[in-house]
Amino acid sequence: MTLTQFRSPQLLHVHSGKVRESFRIDASTRLIVTTDRVSAFDRVLDTPIPDKGVVLNELSAFWFGKTADIVENHFITSVDSQAMLVREVLPIRVELIVRGYLTGSMWRQYAQGVRRFSGVSVPDGLARNARFAEPLLTPTTKEESDREITPQEIVASGLVSGDLSSQMETAALKLFASGTEFLRDRGVLLVDTKYEFGVLEGRLILIDEIHTPDSSRFWRADSYEADPAHPFNLDKEYIRAFLLEQKAAAGVTTSLPAEVVDEARARYGRIYELTVGSPPPRSAVPPEHRLYHNLVAHGIIRDGFVAVVMGSPKDADHARRLASVLEGYGVSVDLRVVSAHKNPEDVAKVLAHYADSAEPGAIIAVAGMSNGLGGALAGSTTLPVINCPPFKDGVDLQTNVNSSLMMPSGVPAATVISPQNAAMAALRSLNLPRLKHVFQEEIAATKATLRESDNSIRHDRKASA
Repeated sequence: MTLTQFRSPQLLHVHSGKVRESFRIDASTRLIVTTDRVSAFDRVLDTPIPDKGVVLNELSAFWFGKTADIVENHFITSVDSQAMLVREVLPIRVELIVRGYLTGSMWRQYAQGVRRFSGVSVPDGLARNARFAEPLLTPTTKEESDREITPQEIVASGLVSGDLSSQMETAALKLFASGTEFLRDRGVLLVDTKYEFGVLEGRLILIDEIHTPDSSRFWRADSYEADPAHPFNLDKEYIRAFLLEQKAAAGVTTSLPAEVVDEARARYGRIYELTVGSPPPRSAVPPEHRLYHNLVAHGIIRDGFVAVVMGSPKDADHARRLASVLEGYGVSVDLRVVSAHKNPEDVAKVLAHYADSAEPGAIIAVAGMSNGLGGALAGSTTLPVINCPPFKDGVDLQTNVNSSLMMPSGVPAATVISPQNAAMAALRSLNLPRLKHVFQEEIAATKATLRESDNSIRHDRKASA
């Protein structure tokens, strides 16, 4: 089971990265969901890796906590094994890469004769995977395709001030030294890594991720000692190496075979276990369902939503009556305006906002005369659609109700005239356990009231006889 995307109409989606999805909770807080997607060589592969998002999210949370004394970071709390709340920070569009060994893309360039990297000179005569006397700092820009940049160019280009640039360099080297020492005691070499920073109220803040197998290279120390040219890696380099071999043999591929997926999953799990001291947390619940329930438990989203879609702003009072009933049951309510006749091209855009939602949802269509809205919605969504036309009076109802009742085949839109009943029908269609209990109590109360009324009337009649 993997998580490749996450959507909720209750959350403002602000960014999709190669691996992470970002949602704004409020002006100062962001929710970051780490998926199981895999990126390599500036593209996202078709094949996700199970548990990858868990490893990245939980390792970052671990390291954010462990290094908070070195530099302030954006981490607030984990709300799921694949999601964390972080502070909203202005990102600096630079990645600070710290390298302890000559490997990866740096080695490939070195083997071709390159000796300067981001302004840093590397001597001749080094072997592949050679350890540097001191870690090297080789910044790159944070762009669609990253490029090398020197510390001097970072300041000259206006990306940061000289003082902030100096703070970034100092923090990056201290973080690398801390990670190196901690992992060495666990039989792991921190080979290289990248750090990203931002600014909050003038302060330097560490953001994104830290010391994960996506952002770093890790080698088993014993394997490096035995054969420095072929160490056993515990990171994404295993996937990169496979892709390079495939490219040389059969051309570019964006898919991974099952055995590569299984091995990558095992390596990600192993670096997690060596770092944290226990295996990555696993759940029998599908990741999207687990995440949904945890977001509800933390009060970040409600357990279901109903979209009330109007064909005209003139229907707003009718829509608000529906919303009043719905909100009384604690679900999220969204009011929208789109016309099936006047701007039909926007119907798909409205529906796209609710497509693939993690939480249960329903739609109530509010359109009266010549109601094409309910059918347009029901014909293009998997969510239940209920027509609740805003008739002025009985004549209007008799004249126009057929446009809501008569739907083409394969367009399952129900019609409920009463706003109260339409709202209740939408709520019941959500099939939420919480609401089931509420409805059962309401039904029982109604039955009890009727029985009480029955007994009272019978008693009064007998008493008067």
